[in-house]
Amino acid sequence: MDLILSLVSMILLFLCVLVSVAFLTLLERKVLGYIQIRKGPNKVGFMGILQPFSDAIKLLSKEQTYPIISNFLMYYMCPVLNLFLALFLWVSMPFYSVSLIFNFSILFFLSISSVSVYTVMLAGWSSNSNYSLLGSMRSVAQTISYEVSLALILISYLYMVMDFNFSSFTKYQEYIWLIFLLFPLCLMWFVSSLAETNRTPFDFAEGESELVSGFNVEYSSGGFVMIFLAEYSNILFMSMVCVILFLGANLFSFTFFVKISIISFLWLWVRGTLPRYRYDKLMYLAWKSYLIIALNFLMFFSSLKLILFIFLI
Repeated sequence: MDLILSLVSMILLFLCVLVSVAFLTLLERKVLGYIQIRKGPNKVGFMGILQPFSDAIKLLSKEQTYPIISNFLMYYMCPVLNLFLALFLWVSMPFYSVSLIFNFSILFFLSISSVSVYTVMLAGWSSNSNYSLLGSMRSVAQTISYEVSLALILISYLYMVMDFNFSSFTKYQEYIWLIFLLFPLCLMWFVSSLAETNRTPFDFAEGESELVSGFNVEYSSGGFVMIFLAEYSNILFMSMVCVILFLGANLFSFTFFVKISIISFLWLWVRGTLPRYRYDKLMYLAWKSYLIIALNFLMFFSSLKLILFIFLI
């Protein structure tokens, strides 16, 4: 019965994530509209509230094309696997119910997020197009670079709680949020998350002005929808991780979901405000700035923890 309940709760979670992704796209179009002094979607339903569903119907009813010279099986499977991995990440969300709470959820998050690089790489390669191949190569270089800094920043947080479970952060932030103790790391984590999810100003994998939509240029209809859903699901998940790590993640509180909405809004606000970064500067930021700072912070927190441990003994 526990297994059945776990499966049911996972399916419900995935459905809720997909619905929230739909309304995140609506929020993005509204936010970008008001930033550019226009309305955004306002025709379909009351104040454009049904616009995401009409978009889904339009996209899924488009003609499904595929390049004749593509690697057909891989070309079709990559978007499916990409969406599956993006949804599978949500299993590590620390629910207090029959969901899968496990002690190594942070390691699970790092493992799954690094595997999703391969789907983007193979999606670009299997299309057998120069533009999509360039997009996937950029994406791989970018994601691998920022995964290093993300992991090092995360280890500093782990030194503070000494546990690999996301739910531990709830207990340790009962009286003070970690954003007040680790403010520079929180900003670095947010910027690295932007780069990890291929969002503006780091959207080089989908550089429309340079690569004609990048790695997903040959996808239409269902394949494009799955890549699109995976990207926005990752944005929501990284917003949730930001809240858990440094904004006091009390899952019983309504404010937890308000915080997720605010952090997701920051993702969209950045897109409407900043132009695209230069690619070499993106790499310099990862390897010459963030890596060095993250390592220094890591040494500081590890030595601090060691001193505390010695004093306690």
